[in-house]
Amino acid sequence: MREKSIENFNNGYSCSESIVKAAADEGLCDPNLLSCATSFSGGMSSGCLCGAIAGSQMVLGNNFGRDNMRENEVCARTKAKEFIDEFIARNKVTCCKALTRNIEGIQKKEHCTKLVSDCAEILETLIKVKV
Repeated sequence: MREKSIENFNNGYSCSESIVKAAADEGLCDPNLLSCATSFSGGMSSGCLCGAIAGSQMVLGNNFGRDNMRENEVCARTKAKEFIDEFIARNKVTCCKALTRNIEGIQKKEHCTKLVSDCAEILETLIKVKV
């Protein structure tokens, strides 16, 4: 999924879309989430929460949310926290503005590619248990 997310990002999909599209292509979420993911890119166009994180959280919700939980399975909020904890361990913050501060041009694209990659790796690890 990591490679597909990076490929999507390098082919014009936003950070949030790249994650959701890769997950959908792998059968890990509803393909209809892709349209929803569009508004989460660029920190929801405000620079707040990283779009790759938001896309990942959408996929976690689709897999572990209220309507998809099975008996004795962890809930989406538990998985959401695990995701955020691991992302912060790797990148210190979740805010798009903070993650990309003082980075422009090609360096920003490369940095965001790394963030998309991190999110895809973390997401895949967290959903493997269910799949």
